[in-house]
Amino acid sequence: MGKKKQKIVLPPDLPPEVPDEAVEVSDEDVLFVSENREYTGFLSNLDTKSINKHVTRVADVKEDELESLYERRLKKKSLDKETEKQQGLEVDPVDALPVKTLDGKLYYRTVPKATQKSENEDKDEANTNNKDAGIDASVVRLTKAEKRAKLKKIRKEAKKQAKEGTEVEDVEQIPQAEVLDEVRNDMTAEEANQKKKFRLAELGTALLTDPESNIKSLKEMLEISKDGDRDIAVLALQSLLAVFRDIIPGYRIRLPTEKEQDMKVSKAVKKMRFYESTLLSAYKAYIQKLLAVEKQAVYKRVAVRCICILLEAVPHFNFRENLLGAVIRNISSEDDISRKLCCATVKSLFTNEGKHGGEVTVEAVQMIADLVKASDCQLHPDSIEVFMSLTFDDDLGRREAQDAKNKFKSKNAKRKDLKEQKESAANEKKRTRKEMMSKTREEVTTELKAASLATDVIERRRMQTDVLSAIFETYFRVLKHAIKPRSEAGFSSQPAGSYPLLTPCLNGIGKFCQLIDLDFMSDLMNYLRKLARSGNSSDGSSKDVSACLTVSERLQCCIVAFRVMRNNLDALNVDLQDFFVQLYNLLIEYRPGRDKGEILAEALKIMLCDDRQHDMQRAAAFIKRLATFSLCSGPAESLAALVTLKHLLQKNVKCRNLLENDAGGGSVSGAIAKYQPYATDPNLSGALASVLWELNLLSKHYHPAVSTMASNISMLGTGDNQIHLSNKSPQQAFKELSLEQDSFIVKVDLNAKRKKGNASLKQISKGADLDSTVQVDENDVKRKLSEHYSLLHDIAENERLRGELVGTTLSLNLYEQYKKQKKRRIK
Repeated sequence: MGKKKQKIVLPPDLPPEVPDEAVEVSDEDVLFVSENREYTGFLSNLDTKSINKHVTRVADVKEDELESLYERRLKKKSLDKETEKQQGLEVDPVDALPVKTLDGKLYYRTVPKATQKSENEDKDEANTNNKDAGIDASVVRLTKAEKRAKLKKIRKEAKKQAKEGTEVEDVEQIPQAEVLDEVRNDMTAEEANQKKKFRLAELGTALLTDPESNIKSLKEMLEISKDGDRDIAVLALQSLLAVFRDIIPGYRIRLPTEKEQDMKVSKAVKKMRFYESTLLSAYKAYIQKLLAVEKQAVYKRVAVRCICILLEAVPHFNFRENLLGAVIRNISSEDDISRKLCCATVKSLFTNEGKHGGEVTVEAVQMIADLVKASDCQLHPDSIEVFMSLTFDDDLGRREAQDAKNKFKSKNAKRKDLKEQKESAANEKKRTRKEMMSKTREEVTTELKAASLATDVIERRRMQTDVLSAIFETYFRVLKHAIKPRSEAGFSSQPAGSYPLLTPCLNGIGKFCQLIDLDFMSDLMNYLRKLARSGNSSDGSSKDVSACLTVSERLQCCIVAFRVMRNNLDALNVDLQDFFVQLYNLLIEYRPGRDKGEILAEALKIMLCDDRQHDMQRAAAFIKRLATFSLCSGPAESLAALVTLKHLLQKNVKCRNLLENDAGGGSVSGAIAKYQPYATDPNLSGALASVLWELNLLSKHYHPAVSTMASNISMLGTGDNQIHLSNKSPQQAFKELSLEQDSFIVKVDLNAKRKKGNASLKQISKGADLDSTVQVDENDVKRKLSEHYSLLHDIAENERLRGELVGTTLSLNLYEQYKKQKKRRIK
């Protein structure tokens, strides 16, 4: 018999090693073992030798061969795993179709190969290993426990591989799923918004076609207006606006009382009541939505626009007080668009009183007056400028008198008819016919009054009185605020133009001055006189009044005073000398560009040119001051002043002696022998002792219109036969020349003869040849002027800083001296 081959019996896999630190034996376990020895007796009877032999049963095999056997098995297992990952994958029949990723790549869902022949492979592996080691495979035999352990290992490995495959699929599918979800959400949001838009269009069309049967659709539209998307909410608000403008009736809805609801009514009445109540509740909810959204900056303009359009369209309907309050609240808004919308709405309400009968006008004016009072006159000028759109009927008294006369005539006619009826009592047919005619006439007149939009004369007079009282209350409050002393105003200094409501206030007083009660005329003239002085009296002493008015505002005060006096000429006897003094002084304080030339031209026309005889000393003083003013002003202001000067010379013949070239000013010198150019009172200036030498310089002015006017004035004689007043007013002259000034260009003639190296300048008309002229570069002039004024600004800034430095050094020196004195006292 041949030699037997050695058998190698591989031991089973040992359990995982557990460190001693991880093993925790509680005190209860120790106590239980010590108390119950009979249960733990099997541990002492264990055959450790047989167990060790069974675990490490190896038949005459060296330790090196055993270690090499283990290494080969591990290498083979690692190689098998790599091949399974690379080549050992096959397509699952369930997921046979490929999957395309977002990158455009195709991949198949794969699973590892079935482990059907795992046992055979292990056997082959063992045989090959034994062959390599020179040992026969029949030597090693696996027990049942080892086989079970191997099967468990194989199943565990298969499960792990399956899990890894699913994780890879999930990792690849997660980004695709997220992107798809985002796209679906976007698509669903767009589709939902599109559906909402179509739904709004359907509901609005249905309401416009048949509002009574589709009145419930308003609630659905209101729900859509609460959407989180801004575009959908704005579209819903605008759609509701269009619907309400169309379906709101021309009368105010009064809901039935409890008694009226208990009464039995017809189906038509019930239907109408349901329609009106639903409409009113939806309209109220819509207004509340607008007022709530108006406070948000995102929806402010849309809400204000809807409120203004709705109030302008249906000012007679319910809840107009809420709409009007929102409009008046935004009438002085910082947003220009919202403010202009509100002002335009209020102006339309004032001009179209037929829609509301004048009640909204009274409410709006009273709300504006309350707003001015609450804000202490610190509002935008547009807030009270809307008063200029109001119109008042001066013929209410005349119409009332005519109505009384008509009533008296009708009474007389009735008396005559009664007499005739008594005389012709026999003729009953005529009497019945006349009675029928009179009844029908009365019915027709009453129906016409009810159908017409015109209100009763007494009611209109009451409303007009309320409006006027609120307007003049506002105007007088603004005037009092402007003349308030600085100590009461709460500040020591104010910048110029700190009274924004003063200019529209003066314009309104000038327009409605004929409607002011005569009892308030003296107070009004005193206020205007104080404002024209602007805190300075005629003798130069300053008072405790806010001297912050601009030259234009002070000129406007003078203009308003003259308008008030002219419109109430029969009832007033006011001395306007103070206003002439202020105009005489303001001509020197006027600065072109800073102040308004239109107001100056208007003041010259109203105060000096409008058919008024002036004292000779005053007229001469204004003539001299206007000539001086023309030298240092722009061409438009100079021309307006020269037109006024010519008008005064034509009306006052004796003042033409100023044109004579005598040393003493001609034959007439007046009570004052010497001209006082710095006098504040024109009557004390002694202008008759001077000469208009300014006209000689003005005749050489660069602007042809000014030079022509100066030459014409200097050619006037002292004869009475040359009195022909000019048709052009100062306002017209200023307006024409201000319009021409933009297109007027100063040009230099290069072909002119040069004398002593200096080129002579000539005034060339607008249509001259451009090839022979050179245009002045405005940008260069602006640049040089900016450099000059920046240098002056730097000089002033340096002086200010030096002053501050000197002040600080002085204060430091004083502080040091104080310290020294304190130390001496302590010693």
